[in-house]
Amino acid sequence: MTGGDAAGRGLTGNGLTGEERLRRLLGGEEIAWLVDRARQRLERGRPLTGTVTLGTASAVQRRAAELLLGRRAGAGASLSVSLEEVDRVLRASGAAPEGLHEAVVRLRGPLRDLAGEREASASAWRAAYGKLDAATAARPELAGWRAWLESTGLVRRLAPDPVQARHLLDQLAQVVARLPSPGLPIGRLAAQTAGDAHALDEGRPLGTLALSAAKALTGRAYPGEGGADARRAAWAAVGVHLDDLSSLVLCLGLPGDDRTPTGRILAAARAAGEPCVLTLRQLRRHDRPLSCGLVRICENPVVVAAAADELGPSCPPLVCGGGRPSAAVWRLLDLLSEGGGRFAYHGDFDWGGVAIAAAVHERYGFEPWRFDTAAYEAALSSMALSPTGLSATGPSPEAPSEAAVSPAAASPAALTGRPCPTPWDPALAEAMARHAVRVEEELVLLGLLSDLSPGPNDRGTR
Repeated sequence: MTGGDAAGRGLTGNGLTGEERLRRLLGGEEIAWLVDRARQRLERGRPLTGTVTLGTASAVQRRAAELLLGRRAGAGASLSVSLEEVDRVLRASGAAPEGLHEAVVRLRGPLRDLAGEREASASAWRAAYGKLDAATAARPELAGWRAWLESTGLVRRLAPDPVQARHLLDQLAQVVARLPSPGLPIGRLAAQTAGDAHALDEGRPLGTLALSAAKALTGRAYPGEGGADARRAAWAAVGVHLDDLSSLVLCLGLPGDDRTPTGRILAAARAAGEPCVLTLRQLRRHDRPLSCGLVRICENPVVVAAAADELGPSCPPLVCGGGRPSAAVWRLLDLLSEGGGRFAYHGDFDWGGVAIAAAVHERYGFEPWRFDTAAYEAALSSMALSPTGLSATGPSPEAPSEAAVSPAAASPAALTGRPCPTPWDPALAEAMARHAVRVEEELVLLGLLSDLSPGPNDRGTR
């Protein structure tokens, strides 16, 4: 007679109902571990075969197993039980005519379909990213950020539930679709995309995700540095300003007037030959176009400082983009464009500088100011010939001051980053990719100052 037969004989014909027999065999706390293991297997889609083992079994747990099986459960610290044997006992005893599977459901309730739940959850999370994926599909510059967003689990920490996450990511998709958006206050962007003017505030879930997108669009590290200044700079790089006073633009020699506060500031600075810093607040309150002819745009403040030192009040209109144009830069260029101004642009010969120039060119168009293939290759030749790496491109009207020339490394800097088209001169991007050398504005400063000097300057916009 087997142990299972013995267990069945001992528990049948004694007046106990099937439910009572099942509770006696598998309902106690001392045997609960076995029921839990069986349930785990069923919910994971595994068969009730083989053995389950309890690493360290107490005397009462061993006694419960022996009562169930109708035999000794072995010696030693661990306790192993055959699931097939338990199944036979339950069927033979009448405690669970359909075996262990039935017993587990009767004791613990309906089984969960863990595989199905996992697939449903994965499907819900895929759907949560749907609109964001559509918004980033045609923007390769965001591909790395999109992968980072999911791999870091940032979204799941901010919105653990996929339904909640979908709402958040749908709003993020709207923000991404609007970037870059020159001259847009962050509160207005938040209201238009999320229906809440504070949704992009620091510390808010949408604000955290959207800030990382802004950094990705401008080549910054997604987590990046913290602090208010870094946050302001990241948003400013995509044209969004946090307030009217933190967004600035540097200029020199712009004509002013005596009718408006901003006009008087510009007129005074021009007369003194001093650089002028304007806030977005001042420029937004100035509702008149700024009349000007040719306006030169540079990327770096060192050009403005050198021009002020060398040329003073005689310097023609010059605006500094300061890297990625801020909202104040865009506003000033808008006012100059509305006043009939034409633009000539120069920047760093690197992919970041080219991307900035492309944004300006797309919005206004410009004449390249020593910012074409010929100028790039001439700068490379000059760097190769000069023992200091300084360019002598263009005659200087007089010996430059120390501010006009910036020392450079003797060896050229390697060109890094993602290549960008140069629509004003398609051959320029090809030449830069071929030479793979970056040329900063400081290295061609003498030529730029020569073009700004009084007299015929037509040659400077080649």
